[in-house]
Amino acid sequence: MDRLRQRADFLAVADGVRANGPAFVVQWRERQDPGPIRIGFTVTKKHGTATERNRIRRRLRALVGRLDPLCMRPHSDYVLVGRRAALSRDFSTMLEDLQGALGRLDRQTKRAPDTARKPDCKPD
Repeated sequence: MDRLRQRADFLAVADGVRANGPAFVVQWRERQDPGPIRIGFTVTKKHGTATERNRIRRRLRALVGRLDPLCMRPHSDYVLVGRRAALSRDFSTMLEDLQGALGRLDRQTKRAPDTARKPDCKPD
């Protein structure tokens, strides 16, 4: 998995499908190129000081690190937009929230049979 770093990429993903959760919002967009899954993390200034926003981003990066990459679609971009609740929410609960959000994104869009998602996307 690669990281999204360009503003244009974040804006393109913002036009895609989204799934809301208490601690974050997951945005998704499928790309037409054969590149790897790319993930971006962002937290707006209204969610706290720089220290708190960095802590939220670190927790979101740790969530994605614990997630099985097969839960995400290949050739796609994802953006996790952190919310203030990510500071106090239990990490295992946030991991379940992320898995549920990815499942909702799958149900919102039609899937091709060759990119079928692994049935059980629980971390090892």
